[in-house]
This record gives sequence, C-alpha cells and structure tokens, in this order.
Amino acid sequence: MKEGPNVRGLNTAATLWGSATVGACAGAEQWLPAILAAGFVISANTLLRPVVNRINRTPLSETGTELNYTFSLIVSRGQEAALLDILSEKLETAGYPVRDLRMHPFGQGETEMHAILLPSSVDAEVLDRLSTQFGQMPQVHQAFWNQSAGE
Repeated sequence: MKEGPNVRGLNTAATLWGSATVGACAGAEQWLPAILAAGFVISANTLLRPVVNRINRTPLSETGTELNYTFSLIVSRGQEAALLDILSEKLETAGYPVRDLRMHPFGQGETEMHAILLPSSVDAEVLDRLSTQFGQMPQVHQAFWNQSAGE
C-alpha cells in the first residue's frame, strides 16, 4: 500500500508471494522446492523481525528533518494576480525566496494562496511583520505563516 511517499505492508506482500510460491510448488508435487521455500519464508519473517523493530525504534535526528515554511493569504477572488507579484516581491526582499506557489478556492468568494518558501533559517518576527502588513490590505482577508516537517 502506498501512503504518500511511504510504502506500507511490503513484508506482508512479500510473505504472500512466498506463500504462493510454496503453494505452486506443492501443487506441482515439487516437494523439495516447496519445503525449501516454506523454510525461507518462515525464517525470513522470524529472523528479520528484530532487525525491523530496531530500525523502527531508531529516532529521526532533528538535523535530518527538513522544516518547510509556508506563508498563506486568504484573498478576495479575482485579486490573486495583483497580490502574487506583491507577495513574491515582499518575501524576496525579506530574504525568503518562494519555492512554490499554490492556490485553491476557499469558501464562496475567496482564494487561499500558499507560498512555500525555500528552506532557510526563519526569523518569526519578520514573517509576523509581513503577516501584519498583508493583513492590513483591503483585498486580504487573512495572512499567516506556519512551519511543518518535510513534505
């Protein structure tokens, strides 16, 4: 099963394929290959379980996790183009270049704009000040920023 970038159930899938091999060999009366395959499936699941548990318990290092910063605006529909240049310019001037920009409808007459910033160290006061500046514009209904661990 694929959940975003993660693959889940790979061990279960491999076990099912191994069991199918055992069944096919037994059905063809190939007893030695069936017994060897069954032994391989059982030993792999039994002997590798402690290794998997150790890997799963190993914590991620904080330095290895990338933080993403997103600056968001909720604006009146039809104002996106005008605000797009202003948003990019103000973020660039503040030292936060935009990696990606996403927009989608929000409510009846609004659009939510998300500027995903290039990873860098962020000064919360600077982004708070930008949020306040954008929040004072009449066409902006809400301005905020947040951080999240990698995408």
